[in-house]
Amino acid sequence: MSAPTNNQPYIAQNSDAPAYWHVGILWAMLATGDQTGGHFSLMEEWCPKDSGPPPHYHDQDEAFYLIDGTITFLTNGQTMQASTGAFVFIPGGTVHSFRVDSDTAHILNFYTPAGFEQIVMRQGVPAQTRTIPPEEFKEPPLDGPTMMQLFQQYGMHSTQEPDVLRQHS
Repeated sequence: MSAPTNNQPYIAQNSDAPAYWHVGILWAMLATGDQTGGHFSLMEEWCPKDSGPPPHYHDQDEAFYLIDGTITFLTNGQTMQASTGAFVFIPGGTVHSFRVDSDTAHILNFYTPAGFEQIVMRQGVPAQTRTIPPEEFKEPPLDGPTMMQLFQQYGMHSTQEPDVLRQHS
């Protein structure tokens, strides 16, 4: 059953939710801004080891609930470890990044207000299976100006900070 729009009650089943492969992650759209009247979005994600974004920030508040796995978060220069059962809150405007340390991680990812999910739906590719994308999968490239326009439109901001979670000694 597809979820209605315009902030109406609904039930979303993860097996039926629209799913995308993007940046090596499987994203299932459980609640989009269209479905919640723009109040929030909720995505279920399956992430491979070492995945995660470089330092960035959002206009929105972001939260994570780790269903399974271990992730290192870096927020405003401080490292935090989160594992199965942890809830992580990142206030809007906070520079952050993260790295999956376990073989895989299964998370719920919330944004309030909604918006970020649009980047995944517009940059990602509809998932062919409900699995992490295979290593040989290559996303079509998105040109820089289009990507920057999406980031600006949906409140995501890149930073010039070094990606210390991915620097190897």
